[in-house]
Amino acid sequence: MFRFFSVFAISILLLSAKASSGPIDYERLDTRLKILAAKPDMVGLAVGIVENGELTFAEGYGETHLDGLPVDENTVFRWASLSKSVAASVTGQLNEEGLLSFDDRVSEFDTSLRLPNAGHTRATVADVLAHRLGIVPNAYDLRLEDGRDPAVIRRSLGALKATCTLGDCHTYQNVAFDAASEIVANVTGYDYRAVVVENLFEPLGMSSGTLDRLGLKRTGNWARPYRQSRRQIGPRPTDLNDSYYRVPAAGGVNSSIRDLAEYMRAQMGLYPEALSPDVLAAIHEPRVRTLREQRSQNRRYGGRLKNASYGYGWRVYDYAGEHRVIGHRGAVRGYRAMILFDPERDTGIVALWNSSSRRPVGIQYEVMDMVYDLPRTDWLQIDLGGSASAVAVR
Repeated sequence: MFRFFSVFAISILLLSAKASSGPIDYERLDTRLKILAAKPDMVGLAVGIVENGELTFAEGYGETHLDGLPVDENTVFRWASLSKSVAASVTGQLNEEGLLSFDDRVSEFDTSLRLPNAGHTRATVADVLAHRLGIVPNAYDLRLEDGRDPAVIRRSLGALKATCTLGDCHTYQNVAFDAASEIVANVTGYDYRAVVVENLFEPLGMSSGTLDRLGLKRTGNWARPYRQSRRQIGPRPTDLNDSYYRVPAAGGVNSSIRDLAEYMRAQMGLYPEALSPDVLAAIHEPRVRTLREQRSQNRRYGGRLKNASYGYGWRVYDYAGEHRVIGHRGAVRGYRAMILFDPERDTGIVALWNSSSRRPVGIQYEVMDMVYDLPRTDWLQIDLGGSASAVAVR
């Protein structure tokens, strides 16, 4: 208990100072984030930074909803696909305890997953977590969004045609990935959500971390979802959809930016009692190349992220070709999320926002460029209306 409150007190002092002896210019960053939050495609935004292992920045910008309350460091958002790293972390804990192995066949567990050519009898837990199931990307997400039962959808995946060799290529999934929640429940005898809270959120002090709609709304300080419309300037309110809460391993987590930053600290190895070095090494190790992701990054962000790969629930890159970084991005209707960190420097960035704008993705590049002393670039696309790959920041 004493250790927890000591760390908390230090974090408060660092946040109040809003300064660092390190390379990140927080005053400049804050100014740019205020400009970003005022753009017509934004509603609310929360950003957190850990530098040299310490939480040094946690700020909210904009509003929880249009003409609503200001976003602060305790406003709760949805994590979307950042949730996949939670599934990998919990599965990694069970692997370390000997309750399962990443090499176990999926068919050894009571899951609803079926794959073409009876591939579920050969697919491993590792194949699920690394998206190596050999089926079309995002298989049957639309059926999930239409309200169909995820277990029924998973059974129907067996009727698809294989698009590549099982275990050899990366094809990103949501419904299929959530077989991980069934595996965890089968091994532990408890609901997946309960296991995540007990094994991860509680040890990390993540009081706002939840995996359902009620958890998102319970504090009252939560960001409402917004999305863009081609027929309307600026974002408009959209429904709070339950679809991805029904696949909790793939997209079910909620929290504040402060708790997401604490989760990032754990992924840096700063909570070894919850996530040991062996667990982190296993889930962060590149398992499969992601060429489609590499092409996307090259096109949009000037090749800052190179050698794109996927581990277990995590993306792995070389930043500017020199620095190993780990991260993920996520989007569900009306929300987006992002995490990127350098595990060697214990430094990284997290962001949550409640619109479909892509501008905030540039935050990670602006921050990590400071960390690595690279030329400043308008990755946020807020200067002179220029493209992120072309506009220098002075």
